[in-house]
Amino acid sequence: METSIDGAAEGVAETAATVVDEAAAGAAGTVPAPRTEARAATAPASLSPSRAGDFMQCPLLYRFRVIDRLPEKPSEAATRGTLVHAVLERLFDAPAAERTAPRARSLVPGQWERLRETRPEVVELFADDPDGERLARWLAEAERLVERWFTLEDPSRLEPAERELFVETELDSGLRLRGIIDRVDVAPTGEVRIVDYKTGKAPRPEYAEGALFQMKFYALVVWRLKQVVPRRLQLVYLGSGDVLTYDPVPADLERVERKLLALWEAIRLATETGDWRPRPTKLCGWCDHQAHCPEFGGTPPPYPLPVAASAPGGVRA
Repeated sequence: METSIDGAAEGVAETAATVVDEAAAGAAGTVPAPRTEARAATAPASLSPSRAGDFMQCPLLYRFRVIDRLPEKPSEAATRGTLVHAVLERLFDAPAAERTAPRARSLVPGQWERLRETRPEVVELFADDPDGERLARWLAEAERLVERWFTLEDPSRLEPAERELFVETELDSGLRLRGIIDRVDVAPTGEVRIVDYKTGKAPRPEYAEGALFQMKFYALVVWRLKQVVPRRLQLVYLGSGDVLTYDPVPADLERVERKLLALWEAIRLATETGDWRPRPTKLCGWCDHQAHCPEFGGTPPPYPLPVAASAPGGVRA
């Protein structure tokens, strides 16, 4: 199945794996949407920016999320990111002249209620807040992030071609790539701009390349689908009020494709051998899986997939 940016988005099969908020995950920029129930283990079948980031950050984390599908608690940062994204998406339903900061702020309570209905697990975030004071501060911060957007872009002058667009393509190698793009703008001349909202702060210059990986991933998918290299990639950081842009060229996207193929080969090998090693970093402090991680004295659950037989000399086949 392939989805073009001209058509309606296909079913969002991997929303929980691609809705992200960098505030809780630092420069890597990815955390999964909340999951509260474990699901049956399956072998990896595709790659999204979030899951690619997981493997590069820590192969064992990738295993826990993709293969074991261990449950994770919702976080305030990730949930606020989901809420802000929903508000910015819905604002474009209004006529251009009505896309104002007050209207955007007014959407926050309704979108929060909708989020509580569609993801009941987020209610537990404020279960110990009987007076609602912490919730009120949390919602006020979401409103501030929404309002800051108006200092960075003018939505009355934008008419997105797509919002929250699910894209999926299969490379010649057979690797399937998928993800959700926050916004796609198409100029009258046909030039494409891919925009992603971040509710955290812009990374330091030395981490900018890591932040752009997700955008180059999307650009590669769009290029393979439409044979058009996006003119601009734009990251809008609502937490710090910064905008990071990059204009890709085919050579950039070819390098990303080679990197993804190498990454997928490493994932395939780990899947077959069951060898998923932890990679300790500062981000471990945010991890929900410390109880299962050897770095914290934990034991991973039994590996739920078949493991390739060992070849002579102790090397797995």
